[in-house]
Amino acid sequence: MLKEKLRSREARLGVIGLGYVGLPLSMEFARAGFRVVGIDTDGEKVRKLTAGESYIKDVPSEWIRETLEAGTFEATTDFSVLGDVDSVDICVPTPLRKTRDPDISYVRSAVGEIVKYLHKDMMVILDSTTYPGTTDEVILSRLETTGLRVGEDFYLAFSPERVDPGNPQWNTKNIPKVVGGVTPQCTEHAVILYEQTLGPVVPVSSTKVAEMVKLLENTFRSVNIGLVNELALMSDRMGIDVWEVIDAAATKPFGFMPFYPGPGLGGHCIPIDPFYLSWKAKESGFEARFIELAGVVNGGMPYHVVNKVVDCLNDFRKPARGSKVLLLGVAYKEDIDDIREAPALDVIRLLEDKGAIVSFSDPHVPELHQGGIDLKSRELSPALLAEVDCIVVTTAHSAFDYDMIVAAGTPIVDTRNALKGRSADHIRKL
Repeated sequence: MLKEKLRSREARLGVIGLGYVGLPLSMEFARAGFRVVGIDTDGEKVRKLTAGESYIKDVPSEWIRETLEAGTFEATTDFSVLGDVDSVDICVPTPLRKTRDPDISYVRSAVGEIVKYLHKDMMVILDSTTYPGTTDEVILSRLETTGLRVGEDFYLAFSPERVDPGNPQWNTKNIPKVVGGVTPQCTEHAVILYEQTLGPVVPVSSTKVAEMVKLLENTFRSVNIGLVNELALMSDRMGIDVWEVIDAAATKPFGFMPFYPGPGLGGHCIPIDPFYLSWKAKESGFEARFIELAGVVNGGMPYHVVNKVVDCLNDFRKPARGSKVLLLGVAYKEDIDDIREAPALDVIRLLEDKGAIVSFSDPHVPELHQGGIDLKSRELSPALLAEVDCIVVTTAHSAFDYDMIVAAGTPIVDTRNALKGRSADHIRKL
């Protein structure tokens, strides 16, 4: 039976999607002794993994090589291997369409492959973030076309990913794993799987609850960041240092949690997931006004940054058109190479629309080829800082020499409070 195979780690596991979620999960399974096959449609990713090379910083290449040599991990583009797995996790992207509607086409595609090879005593778990009801309404209905019965012939659950790239303390292994199954039997089987490998497992009553948990987590952050971004805009008008306000408020030992403003939201989760929830709410005739408003405020921050750059250049008697603007950091947060939904991309496009000549320096992103942007990172040096007309700190990487940056005397727009404690006429804060 599947329970015994999971407990003894004799089960063969599949993971569809070998990105920021699927590859770390595959490694935790494989390093715990399970035999794992990772499936991805990107042949280049499979080639690198087969050669023992990782493309995600949180997954060391030695982990890949160790599991390959131990025979506990393999990567392939061939979905037919699903016929031999006992359980499969779906870890594919769930982006938004241009209309801000959920795009679950990758999930549907993965399920379409699973249906071909679904067999008795097999478990399917969706890890990709999505709206409440996806597992039951989209996946279950498709799997049941095989004639197999959920909770008896196969098991289906949802367990949201909680990946935080670059976090040295919390990772796939030790972050509590929420699990909700279609039936109690489904939940029980999924709990047994994760208990063999990951940190505390938190079972909930249904897939819808588990799906809502993930959306609550990220909507909580989106709304609070939206609040503090609006406070930053307000404080700028009133001549108040919003960073000083937040730091002082954070000394309160209860009833307050600090959030910080910035050039906009980045990463796969926070800019996207709340819209999954507000879209689903509309189906029930409910308007999620807090969520929508936070999205408007956060989405407007790149425009505010560009206006600050234009004002800064104007203060130094320079027009935006033809001015050389250097962005420090294009990743969505410090000390990582992840540019998914990075607000720096919007800042670059908006500055170029105004005629500025834009370049960037990022020690973690050597090249940028996305959405019409084709730039290479430039090495940070006094010569480069002297060459440009304005500097914008869009990501506060620890590798940057901020003393050198300030000493150059070039006008600076600091959107991340990276120059905290430094005061000079050529520094402008968010």
